[in-house]
Amino acid sequence: MSDWVRVVAHMDMDAFYVSVELARRPDLRGLPVVVAGTGPRAVVTTASYEARRFGVFSATPAERARRLCPQAVFLAPDFDLYRERSRDVMDVVREQVERVEQVGLDEAYLDLTDLGWPRATARTVKATVAARTGLTCSIGMGPSKLVAKVASDAEKPDGFVVLSREEARKRFAASPPGLVPGIGPRTAERLAARGIVTLGVLAAAPPDSLREWFGPRLGAHLSALARFEDERAVGGPRTAKSESRETTFPHDLSGLPALEPALERLCDDLCVRLERSGGRGRTVGIKVRLSDFSTLTRARTLSTATSERGVVGGVALDLLRELSPTAPVRLLGVRVAGLDIEGSSAPLGEPQLSLELGAGA
Repeated sequence: MSDWVRVVAHMDMDAFYVSVELARRPDLRGLPVVVAGTGPRAVVTTASYEARRFGVFSATPAERARRLCPQAVFLAPDFDLYRERSRDVMDVVREQVERVEQVGLDEAYLDLTDLGWPRATARTVKATVAARTGLTCSIGMGPSKLVAKVASDAEKPDGFVVLSREEARKRFAASPPGLVPGIGPRTAERLAARGIVTLGVLAAAPPDSLREWFGPRLGAHLSALARFEDERAVGGPRTAKSESRETTFPHDLSGLPALEPALERLCDDLCVRLERSGGRGRTVGIKVRLSDFSTLTRARTLSTATSERGVVGGVALDLLRELSPTAPVRLLGVRVAGLDIEGSSAPLGEPQLSLELGAGA
């Protein structure tokens, strides 16, 4: 570790949303628990490790999750609570480490390069988070963000894994390319079509061949990922540049009379969040996804920044009326961009929450 240019830790909370729920419902410990919305198009947000044994994971359609694990306890997500507990966790982390890059409610990169005892510091962070919040995390350490990220996933839950770049290449050589962040399902399929089904094979592939097959930029990027080469530094705190809310309807909605009340509810929820964070923005936009999955967007920039419900809602409704979609609508969203955050900002990487609203709810 002394010869590493950087020492990076990746902290990933274990089944965060479920763990938060279990803290207030300890009677559910040991049971398969699934946090998911309701409705035919809802997806799983997080599943407990007991539920994962039945094949239920994040992004699994909720209806499929119920078929795979009918004995599971299904809970509706409570994002206000999750944000609160995330702040508790990150406050603990920042007490121990100066440079922290939060990349979601439940994960962060820690720059431990200049610390005399980085491994001991990481263990202290892990232990202190558990003691102060009652929530466990897994930590991976390495000479880069990429190695640390993959290491943190290697022995979940409650794991602690330290790997050099060479150790990571050896340990994950037989793993599928999709293990590495940045290699998505479509790219993995394209690799498999070329007979590249493991990271070891990808790392050994001739760079010229990868550039020929995938283009100069992606080919070189894939080769570097497979060799766990990553020069990115841990970033400092950043402020959110936009805030949005969207909903996928249980059933497609048609016509402005059905869509306008749903958009008004989204605007209300968005403005409540903006008011809490002290955020104001000049650009108001809407997103409309039709039944054929085509997506339409419209936006308008105002002369002054705002978070007022009347203004945001009025502009959003005007945009919807101007668009006046004639096809059935599957998803509707609203966004305020160009944020000017007063005081403390929302955590970096906080997800733009997907709400579920019934046509008459």
